[in-house]
Amino acid sequence: MPASGPVRFTGERPGWGKGFDYDEARHLAAYCYAAGLARGKSVVDVGCGEGFGTQTLADVAATVVGLDYSANAIAVCKNSWAKPNLTFRHEDIRREVAGTGTFDLVVNFQVLEHIRDDLLFLKRLKTLLAPGGQLLLTTPNRLQSFSENPYHLREYTAAELRALLEQVFAQVHLLGVFGNDLVTAFDRRRAHAVQRILRLDPLGLRKLLPAGVVTFAFAKLAAVVRQQARGSTMERAIQPEDFSVGAKDLDAALDLVAHCEA
Repeated sequence: MPASGPVRFTGERPGWGKGFDYDEARHLAAYCYAAGLARGKSVVDVGCGEGFGTQTLADVAATVVGLDYSANAIAVCKNSWAKPNLTFRHEDIRREVAGTGTFDLVVNFQVLEHIRDDLLFLKRLKTLLAPGGQLLLTTPNRLQSFSENPYHLREYTAAELRALLEQVFAQVHLLGVFGNDLVTAFDRRRAHAVQRILRLDPLGLRKLLPAGVVTFAFAKLAAVVRQQARGSTMERAIQPEDFSVGAKDLDAALDLVAHCEA
């Protein structure tokens, strides 16, 4: 690990290997979809995390820049991925925006739900776009969330996300990320595992605990839930190909996918 130290395991960010194949595949599915828009373009991935999705875009894009507010995450990126057209920068666009008006494609995956001032954040994403550029954004669909995530300040329905995005972008087209039967079965077992845990706290006393205790417990329980959901019936690891992006019933989508143009 880099001198700045490892990225702390939170149970929330993907990229943790064994047991988290579902999370990693669901995350990478969005990058597979983005690759179709990134070919030959200048791309910035805002909120790139440890970069395991970002680096895949460098195989098709002209240039890729990964940005993240975490210095440790960026250090991991620089240690892990080396491609001539790929760079990583420690930058938090909530506070400052560099490289305005220079990117054909702005990618922002699973970040919006963490942002307090979501409208201002979207306006700053817009400033990164070159003329004719596009924002590709994903965020969890609130209607399909069955567990409490202490890192999410809010989640959105398709209608709520559209209303928010249309305050900033002239064109907004929504799609969704959907799972196949293997994914659906895993999610069903995961939901059951979460409900079993929540039944241990019928009075909701967990809501009175200090934030540090809640996030510590969330990380531990994330692994427990996935272990219980996997059970002994999983035939193979879940892969990005088990997810698809489409325009079916968005209320049933796991994640919402937004194409936005200024």
